[in-house]
Amino acid sequence: MEFKMTENTLFPLVEISLKNGEMIQLERGAMVYHNGQINLEGKMNSNGQSGLGGAIRALGRSMASSESFFITQAKGLSDHAIIALAPGTPGAIKKLDVGLEHWRLNDGAFLAADSTVSYQMKRQKISTAFFGGTGGFFVMETSGKGTLLINAYGDIVELQLDGSQPFIIDNQHVVAWSESLEYNIKAASGMFGFTTGEGLVNEFHGRGTVLIQTRNVEALAGMLSPFITSGK
Repeated sequence: MEFKMTENTLFPLVEISLKNGEMIQLERGAMVYHNGQINLEGKMNSNGQSGLGGAIRALGRSMASSESFFITQAKGLSDHAIIALAPGTPGAIKKLDVGLEHWRLNDGAFLAADSTVSYQMKRQKISTAFFGGTGGFFVMETSGKGTLLINAYGDIVELQLDGSQPFIIDNQHVVAWSESLEYNIKAASGMFGFTTGEGLVNEFHGRGTVLIQTRNVEALAGMLSPFITSGK
């Protein structure tokens, strides 16, 4: 996958160039434009499995995370095919290399990937799943080899953990992390973090990388809720 991002903007687009027959997969609804040399097709989000088994797998993935039941496949129809993508949330886009290192992704982080990259739903520990929010008993873990594009709300900051001590990050700010890292989800303080207002945090152990977003969607929703009229 060859791509470039718009510069000097807080809310970038990513423009991807494809050769004839080259395919990528992208989050449903992420396409902004293409140059007429792209074929778009909706597929079940089932890692290529078709039929009833594929439908069950796609349904399970959709129920286990916020990802769509369907995923869009874009195929180049010439050596000069171009497609532009934008995430649903206002924020940064970042490239991850999948293969030598694999990643675990928070809900909504996936934007696009080479056709050789996918993700599996990995079961979490019961204690982690109980506190983990929308991810429930599963978290997304990459497989295959190639390029993966993720997105976040706000900017993306990369943290390198050396394993010398536990590292604590607010649960709503975690975007992706190395599969080599062990983690627990727990209350920031007191009963569910009520005493500090921080809620749940991720406690990471080991050596690896954590990618965080600089803004919190849940905090934004809480700030806006008093101004939104709800019907009764």
